[in-house]
Amino acid sequence: MRKLTVLLTLVMLFPHSGCTFARLVGLVATPTEHEKKIPAEYDLTKRKGQKMLVLVHEPGWLGAQVNLRYYLTEAINENLQRKVRTEPEYLTGYDELSEFRSNHGNFSLLSAVEVGAALDASMVLLVVVEDYQLTKMGETDYYKGFLAARTVLLDVGSGEKLWPKSGESKTVRVGFEIESGGQAAAVRRLAADCAYCTVRYFYDCPKRRFKIADDRSDAAWDGWGK
Repeated sequence: MRKLTVLLTLVMLFPHSGCTFARLVGLVATPTEHEKKIPAEYDLTKRKGQKMLVLVHEPGWLGAQVNLRYYLTEAINENLQRKVRTEPEYLTGYDELSEFRSNHGNFSLLSAVEVGAALDASMVLLVVVEDYQLTKMGETDYYKGFLAARTVLLDVGSGEKLWPKSGESKTVRVGFEIESGGQAAAVRRLAADCAYCTVRYFYDCPKRRFKIADDRSDAAWDGWGK
């Protein structure tokens, strides 16, 4: 709306100066730093109406809280709704997946695509937690946290990898030096961070919002535990 107002003002000010007007229009049409976006690596907005399953694999040896898988699933589903505009009916709820897992003793032997097919999903976003560390700071209720996960988007019908285009998976790392809200808040924060840093690749994300404070994906987080 602001650019439209500026353009109309220019028309009034320069009704007969074609070259000057063209240059000014070019300046108005150029995206500002505030408006620039990073193109989606895989545009999920083009697959509206297709059901998605978020499948989080949490190895037992990590010793993570039992609710980490739940928080991660819910956080990713929430981001898909808010950022990609995926309708809730096209997202497999955690309860539905949990019930399926409980009713199938061979669940661990099923591939992500097989689970997706059984739950009528068209795509599976597989999230494999590789590193999880949550440390209480002394006798306080403050926590320091780190989470790393490998993510990959699969097509259920063909079994092919849709994203990322290069490499087997995309690694997301998030962490923080201090969380004052207690253990539950720390786990939720890690899950929310990981969800955001994963879903940002599936839509044209504003450049100024692409990287968040807790993002550790592009650099090693030196000094952990020191």
